[in-house]
Amino acid sequence: MKPMLTVAIREMRIGFRNPWAYSFLALFSLFSLALLLIHSSRVVEGYSSVTGTMLNLILYLLPLMTLLLGSFSLTAEKEEGGWQLLSAYPLGTPAFVLGKYAGIAAVLLVIVAFGYGLTGVVGQLTGKPFDVKTFTLFLAFSAGIVLLFLAVAAIVGTLAKNRWQALTYGVAIWFFTVIGWPTLLVAVLGLLPYLWIKPALVVLTLFNPAELVRLFIVVKLSGGSVLGPEYYEWIGWIRGTGGTLLFLLVSAVWIAGCLGAAVVLWERGRSRG
Repeated sequence: MKPMLTVAIREMRIGFRNPWAYSFLALFSLFSLALLLIHSSRVVEGYSSVTGTMLNLILYLLPLMTLLLGSFSLTAEKEEGGWQLLSAYPLGTPAFVLGKYAGIAAVLLVIVAFGYGLTGVVGQLTGKPFDVKTFTLFLAFSAGIVLLFLAVAAIVGTLAKNRWQALTYGVAIWFFTVIGWPTLLVAVLGLLPYLWIKPALVVLTLFNPAELVRLFIVVKLSGGSVLGPEYYEWIGWIRGTGGTLLFLLVSAVWIAGCLGAAVVLWERGRSRG
């Protein structure tokens, strides 16, 4: 536990000194204020066209920001020789990867919290505040995106040999999970027999962190009717009494699986020198 905490604290210090982090902080703050302008014409409560637009805008920025910061942090250790120095100490690969994840997650969550906090303050001062439930769900949506995509970034940073590779992999994952996902989903499901569509939809959704979190928040915003009959089972279990706990469990398994894969891949690279 102590080595992991040491790595996490070190990563937080590096993160808050990183110009990239402050660039994303300024970008996300401006982005959050833009959401406030979208909302300013009327009070946003529950799911609506305005809420859907805001969710999509967050989905365009936050996953890419998380993938880049997370993967660059790991590849920098290879390029700058930091890992060679750390590996001389009694530091296990799990403690290193988990410490990096915890430290970067803290930095990104501070960026998100600052952006939403600024939006909340400006909203109160201008008399156009968000509905409390909607604001809380937006914050939960952003935190979920950060934590899930950061786990993916750990794998990207482990596989990439340098920042250019990390950039390429990160943008490709962002494109397929966010931009190209509807087209890919329709194309794949169109090739399957009708009875296979719903099971395939469930499985494919579980493999896309962006879609997983988006569906959960849309249903919690009482917008499940816009998803269509194929998602009826999703609406049922999310609205159920244990829906939130089940979602948290699925997310935890998702993160643990990605971090476990990152540890195995990093250890393999470590043993090969």
